[in-house]
Amino acid sequence: MKTLNKEYWDNRYEENKTGWNIGYISTPIKAYIDQLTDKSVRILIPGAGNSYEAEYLWKNGFKNVFVIDIAKIPLQNLKSRVPDFPLDHLIHDDFFDYSGSFDLIIEQTFFCALSPNLRSAYANKTLQLLKPQGKIVGLLFNFPLSSDGPPFGGSEKEYNQLFIENYTINILEPAINSIKERQGKELFFIFEKKDDLN
Repeated sequence: MKTLNKEYWDNRYEENKTGWNIGYISTPIKAYIDQLTDKSVRILIPGAGNSYEAEYLWKNGFKNVFVIDIAKIPLQNLKSRVPDFPLDHLIHDDFFDYSGSFDLIIEQTFFCALSPNLRSAYANKTLQLLKPQGKIVGLLFNFPLSSDGPPFGGSEKEYNQLFIENYTINILEPAINSIKERQGKELFFIFEKKDDLN
């Protein structure tokens, strides 16, 4: 299996091998954002890539949006597209080394880009980063897990088992509004941190 470290991701951006980059916000996440009413929520987008989600949030009045990526180029790309996006909201760091406190984590192609052996660590790290009753919302791939990634697949059953101990599974179902290339391959989810966890 490939070593999915900082050098790997830097090289992917430098060589423009970014097949996951659709060039705009994904439809299911846009639909979710469009129904949010509290624009003061603190939002983290990990492994955000070029982060069209952060751009959309920022331009729609969400000013507590933070983006973290191990690669520097996508952070620079976001800053060039959105010059007034605060530099201190662009975090060049490893997600697993980062600390903070957020109401919402948006998941868009980060989880599926991690080595599958880091999935439990991801579930635990999101738990640390979320405030009580905080949520992870986004998309997970729904196709058989193999060693051919990234992206790596998975199943509704696997995701349910991974998160159910510490999260209330509000929604975990096939996305009905995926982009054409991903139709039938994505699950939309809303996981809420359980009340009794701090």
